[in-house]
Parts: sequence; C-alpha cells; structure tokens
Amino acid sequence: MTIDDGTSGTQHTPATSESALWGPRRRNFTLGLVLVITLAAFEAMGIGTALPTIVREWHAEQWYSWPFTIFMAASAIGTVVAGRFSDRIGPAIPLLVAMPTFAAGLVLAGLAPDMSVLLVARALQGLGAGAQIVALYVLIARVYPERDRPAAFGALSAAWVVPALVGPVVAGALTEHVGWRWVFLGLAPLMLVGAALLVPTVRRLGAAEEAAAPGSARLPLAAVGAAAGTVGLNWAAQRISGAETSGGTPLPVLAVGLVAVLVLVPSLRVLLPRGTGTGRPGIPVMVLARGLLAGVFFSAQAFVPLILSVVHGYSPTAAGIPLTVGSLGWTVGALWQSRRPDVRREHVVAAGLGLVAVAVVGLVLIAPAWGPAWAVFLLWSVGGVGMGIGVASTSVRVLALSAADRRGFHSSALQISDMLGQALLVGLGGVLVAALATPDSPTAGVVALNLALGCLALLGAARAFRSTDPTPDTTTEHP
Repeated sequence: MTIDDGTSGTQHTPATSESALWGPRRRNFTLGLVLVITLAAFEAMGIGTALPTIVREWHAEQWYSWPFTIFMAASAIGTVVAGRFSDRIGPAIPLLVAMPTFAAGLVLAGLAPDMSVLLVARALQGLGAGAQIVALYVLIARVYPERDRPAAFGALSAAWVVPALVGPVVAGALTEHVGWRWVFLGLAPLMLVGAALLVPTVRRLGAAEEAAAPGSARLPLAAVGAAAGTVGLNWAAQRISGAETSGGTPLPVLAVGLVAVLVLVPSLRVLLPRGTGTGRPGIPVMVLARGLLAGVFFSAQAFVPLILSVVHGYSPTAAGIPLTVGSLGWTVGALWQSRRPDVRREHVVAAGLGLVAVAVVGLVLIAPAWGPAWAVFLLWSVGGVGMGIGVASTSVRVLALSAADRRGFHSSALQISDMLGQALLVGLGGVLVAALATPDSPTAGVVALNLALGCLALLGAARAFRSTDPTPDTTTEHP
C-alpha cells in the first residue's frame, strides 16, 4: 500500500470538476451524504427537546437518561458490525441495511405507546446511525479522490449547522403545537430521499475492493462488551456523583463500576488499533486524538450552561447560546481544513487539540462570579474551530493511511474512540465536580475539571505534533 505523508505527495490529483464534490459524477452522492447526516443531526437535536414532554406524559421521569444511553450503546454495536462487514463484503449492504433500520426506529418512536417501546426504537436508531456513519466513511474513501476528502468531511460538519441552529426550535414548536411524535415521524420519509440519492453510487462501488483478512470474529462481541461497559460505568458514575452529598457510595454501585471496567478494557483492546493508548504514529495516534477531542470538548461544554446560569444568572436560553456558537465555530474549522488538502494532518490535529485546550482552560476565568461571562462566547467559538479542524483531519488521515480492506475497522475505531471519549470523560468529570463542589456553588469543581481537561488536550497535541511517519505495518494492524 502506498503511504501518503499528508504533504504534497504523489497521491494528489488536480482539483477539477471531475474530482470536485459537486461535479456531475458525484453530485447526487454528495447531496445524499449531506441529507442523511442532516437528518441524523436533526434527530439528535430533537430528542433532547422532546424528551421532557415524553417522560412527563408517561410519568416516566426515572427513565429520563435511558433513551440517550440505549442509543449510545446500540450505536457502538452498529458501528463495529458495519465496519467489519464493510471490510469483508463492501459498504453497500451495511449502508442499505442501516438506513431503513434508522428510519424504522424513527417510525416506531413516533408510534410508541410507552417508554419500553421508545427504548426499542432508540436501539434501532442507534444501530442504524452507527452503521450508517461507518459505511459512509468507507464510501467517501471510494468515491472521492484523496485530495477532495477534506472537503467531503467539511461538508459532513456543515450538515450539522442548520440542525444546531434551528433543530431545538423546530422540535420545540412541533412538540408544543403538533405533538412530540412528529419530531420522529417527520424525518422518516426524508430518509427515502437520501437513500434514493445514494443508491446509484452505492450499487456501483459497494463491493469490497479487497477481501478482508479473517480472524475478526471477536469484534461484534467486543462491541457488546464496550457498550455494556460504558453503560455500566456511566451508571456507576452518576450514582457516585449523587452519593457525594448523601453520605457515601453503596458497595453495589462500586461493584458495578469495577465490573464495567473489567469488561471495557479487554473490549477496547480488540476494537482499537494496537498502540492507540500510547499514541503510536499513524492511525493509532489519530484514533487517540479523536477520543481526546470529543472527550475534552464535550466534558467542558456540559458545565458551561451550569456556570452561566448558577454563577452568572443567565436564563436557560441565554446559557445555551455558547453551545450554538461552538457549533458554528466547528463548521468554520471544518471548512478551513477542507481548503488545505496539502497540509500535514498530524499538525492540523495538534493545532485542533491546542485550540480546544486554550478554550477549555480559558473557561476557568469565567467560572468565578467575578469572571467576565461574556468571554465564553469567544472562547467556545475558538474551541469549536479546534474541533472542526481536528475531527475532520483525523478522519482524512485515517482513510489516507488505511488499506482498502481495513477502512471499515479503522473508521469504526474512530467512532468508538469518539463515543467512549465523551462517555468516560463526561462521567468522570461529573464525579470530580460533585466531589469538589455543590450544585449551588459549582465553581471549584469546574475549575479543577477544566484545568485537568486542558492538560490532557495539550498532552495529546504534543503527541500528535511529534508523531513521525508510520510504517506500513503500523497503518494496517487489525486484531
């Protein structure tokens, strides 16, 4: 396999209309790609807006977090299974199964009579969403020349802009005036449009380029283990956080947390490339960076509305505005990197982690009551830019380094790292804040958390920046 070092190597092709995203041969695929991701983004934004009404209608407040938890666990499984099958038989069947599975989950959620059916629907949505994104990653590598892939991932990020800006408002209006069920039902028919745009290209390019090597039968089992371990660890972390103010943590909660770790660690050894934990050059350091980017950014972001509302007296609406600003910054960063296909991706990823570190550490200044609360808008736009250039660049670099029969595995590893980075650091962050602060005075806990997260991002940035060119064996490892 030819290795491109991310600079001006021999793999580059002229940026002509034939290779552009919107050229005649690729226009429909690009439209379908953007539409499918946009629909998934609307669903992600809509569920958070509609869920308070849903649980209130069914008197199921104790189940509030489970639609999110079930979705995440199912998404992990769908991601890994789709990656394995994409390598063995090509991405066509995984994608053509994933889209109707996601749509079926939307329809079932819209018709659900109670919480148990909604949880089944969320599982279907998670399986479909996880499988869908991995199959699309593999197809991006097949459809677009390497020089155009940064633009393709920029388009994926741009697909989140409209849902981030208007998704909660639209979902809120539907919930209030029409009914929460249409938050789900309204999206399902549009999946058919996305499928119609994608199918011609999928049928033409969906078969595997090379047969994947055997020996990956452990992957689906490891995916189940990772999903179960993550759910268990987050459950235990939530209970530990609540116990900080109620006189100690019950032994069963600690036991669940320990079992979750024992299940999670060996699962990750199967699901992630060897050397991910140490940031080995090549694909492993990109996978590690992806988890750090997602974990650090979203862990810090989880406490931004809390600080603004509790410490600075912002209304709930105003306290959520920085999250929208961060989404816009993310898109700006993704579009910036899409126009620079020749830069070394490890350096771009390091810059992304550095910008996220600056933003997260800067939040320390607004955590006290005397801090300039207005600075959060500048800081979180910087953090969003860092995420935009960093996340897109990890995807671009991993596809560039992957052999054709490893793209599914490595794409699923990126997604697993992303999900687990968020789940683990958000959960551990909640424990730290609960241990050092109270809900009415969160400053001390948030300051400690942001400083720790900033240091973690800087360490990741240094590792990515110093990463040397990988050897072929490093880029194609597969458990």
